[in-house]
Amino acid sequence: MLQPRTWIMVSDKRGDNGQVETLADALPWPCERKFLQMKPRYVHGKPRFSPSLHHLDQSRSDTLHAPWPDLILTVGRRPSMAALWVKQQSGGRSKVVLVGKPTARMMDFDLIVCSAEKHMPPMPNCQPITLPLMRVSDQEVAAQAGSWKQRWADLPRPLVAFFVGGGTSPYVMNRRVAQGLLKLGKQVTDELGGTAYFTTSRRTPQVVVETLREGLTPGSGFYQWSEQGEDNPYRALLGLADGFVVTGDSISMLVEVVYLRRPLAIFPLPYGILGRLDQRRRSFARWLFRPRLVSTSDRLRHWLARLVFRLDVFTLLSSTRDFRAFHQLLVERKLAVWSGQALSHPSGSLPDDVPRAIMRIQALFEEQLVH
Repeated sequence: MLQPRTWIMVSDKRGDNGQVETLADALPWPCERKFLQMKPRYVHGKPRFSPSLHHLDQSRSDTLHAPWPDLILTVGRRPSMAALWVKQQSGGRSKVVLVGKPTARMMDFDLIVCSAEKHMPPMPNCQPITLPLMRVSDQEVAAQAGSWKQRWADLPRPLVAFFVGGGTSPYVMNRRVAQGLLKLGKQVTDELGGTAYFTTSRRTPQVVVETLREGLTPGSGFYQWSEQGEDNPYRALLGLADGFVVTGDSISMLVEVVYLRRPLAIFPLPYGILGRLDQRRRSFARWLFRPRLVSTSDRLRHWLARLVFRLDVFTLLSSTRDFRAFHQLLVERKLAVWSGQALSHPSGSLPDDVPRAIMRIQALFEEQLVH
C-alpha cells in the first residue's frame, strides 16, 4: 500500500498540537513532525494571513524543503500559513488538513476538521465533529499525580479544582466573577468539608488573581500561572481532584476534563457591554451554518449558508465561537453540569469523532491507497 508522505506542522501551543497529534496517531502510516518557531513579535501578535514563512524564525524552526509532502496536518493561524506556503511550493500537490476554524482562504484547505463550538459554512471541504480533539496525556497526568499525591495526602476531601481562564468576547472576567468563584469555593469548604484549589491561566486578569488570593477560605489552595510554570499543579489536579469547576471561556480546559470522564461543572461568565448583542450574532450563525438537512427548510438554509459564504459575508458570521451552545451541548449529553449543581460522574457517552475524520483524510488519497 502506498503511504502518503505526511508532515505534522505545529508550533509551541501544546493544546493545539495535541489535536493534530490525535489524528496523526490514528493514521495507518507514519508522520514526520515539523516544529515551527514564531518570530518574537508573532508569538502573540497576529501576522496578516497569507501563504508565507515571513512570520517564522527559520533559524529555530525545522527546515521545510523538497521533497514536498503529500499530506500536511496542521492547526492554528500561524502554522497553517506555512502549510499553505508548502502547498504552493509543491505546485498544489500537497494536501492540507486543518484542525479548527481557518482564519481566511477556507477553500485553499483540502479538508477542515472543525468542532461544534465553531461556526463553519457547510462547504464540501468541511468535516464537522463534536468535541475538539485536544487531550492531555494520560502518562503526564499519572506522573504529575504521583509526584503530588504525598503533598496533598492531608488535604480534606473532596478536593475540587477551580480552573480559571480569562475574559473573551462576548464575556468579561472581573472582580464579580472572582467573588462568585470564591463563594463556590467556600461551599466546598463549609458544606462539603473539602478543599477548593484555584489555579489561574495566562489570560486571567490581574484583578481576578488578586481578588482570589485575598478572599481564599483558610485551607484552600491557590496557584498563580507564570511564564516559567514552576510547580504548576494543573496536571496533578487532573489526576487527583474529585471534581472540577471550569470557567466557561476555556473550551480547552473543559474538554480535557470531559475526556478524562471526571465530574465537571461549568461556571458561566457574564456578558460584556455589547455581549448580548454579539451572542445573537453567534446564535444566528450557528442556526445558519448547521442545518440538519432533514426537511425542505433545512435544505433551503443549507443553500442560503453557501450563498452567504460566497458573498463573503462569512467573515462577519464566522469570526467567533458559540460558547453558550457548546456548554449546553455538554450539559445535554450529561458530560457536565452547571456550577451550583451537585458534582457527579458524567453518565453520557463520549463522541468518537476521530474515525470519521480519518476516513475523510484517507478519501483524499483513495486512488493511491490501493494494493
